[in-house]
Amino acid sequence: MARLIRNKVIPSNLSTRFRNSPSSLLTHPQTISKRSLQTLAYEEMQANPNKPYTHTALILHGLLGSARNWRSFSRNLASCLSTSPSSEWRMVLADLRNHGKSAEIEGLDPPHDMVNAAKDLGNLVNSKGWDWPDVVIGHSMGGKVALQFAQSCVNREYGENVKLPKQLWVLDSVPGKVTSENSDGEVENVLQTLQNLPSMVPSRKWLVNHMIELGFSKSLSEWIGTNLKKSGEQETWAFNLEGAVQMFHSYREMSYWSLLEHPPKGLEIAIVRAEKSDRWDTDVINQLQRLAGQKGDGSAGKISVHVLPNSGHWVHVDNPKGLLEIVAPKVKCLF
Repeated sequence: MARLIRNKVIPSNLSTRFRNSPSSLLTHPQTISKRSLQTLAYEEMQANPNKPYTHTALILHGLLGSARNWRSFSRNLASCLSTSPSSEWRMVLADLRNHGKSAEIEGLDPPHDMVNAAKDLGNLVNSKGWDWPDVVIGHSMGGKVALQFAQSCVNREYGENVKLPKQLWVLDSVPGKVTSENSDGEVENVLQTLQNLPSMVPSRKWLVNHMIELGFSKSLSEWIGTNLKKSGEQETWAFNLEGAVQMFHSYREMSYWSLLEHPPKGLEIAIVRAEKSDRWDTDVINQLQRLAGQKGDGSAGKISVHVLPNSGHWVHVDNPKGLLEIVAPKVKCLF
């Protein structure tokens, strides 16, 4: 799951605008434009939106999260990368199917799995006529969607003109299958609890108190409460719970070790492991280090492994500055 940055004040010169028109353009400095289309809902962000962008990074959130969770980090990354006159980066923050504004969009049909979540991204790029993203960054479940996106690009599943990203960032997401032995069961318990609740609840306060009574922490319960939206006199989920549960099962079952063992030429897959994350076992860490240590002849892509200090799973909240210091220099080196 991705965690909302609470009590984060958006500066007054940063506005959010809602758009439905495909021809809508950014016109104000430090503007986010939000669009809900029949592909995926997404937000665009540039440090200098009055300038044409030269590169694109696609940002993918985790389970039960949304694009808004990554606004602060994406804004800082765009500013950090867009420092030269010839380089202007655009951040595209997507709401994955069943999440955020995409949960309201019809036509994103089952099965709700990693393959279709990645296909939605390909459909978005194709439908908008965009150039293919230069960099893809995915956190948690979004990391596996990013890996599937790369695999599908290799297989030309999105068309003959598809281009691989040059960098793929997988943030605290184990690339292989996630077994019950490697999980503390917290996510499963949360999902089961939410499934047992009525679709409408009296209020956010009621939900938070109910979760705490069931033994969940106050911080987790409050975060779950942020995923409610008004529906008449009551509140309901802002995400499609059943679809999200199906995506979680797919996330656990899918393995992308073959992609990491044979990365396609021109692609770097960068794995970021949070130092305090409990999602990694020794065998997985050793396997990644082995792949990162291999010296190729230039005929294939490469793997890099990074450890984010002083951070648990919620990398963009626990140590966003450290994450920026890992990501930004490596992106700059390629462009």
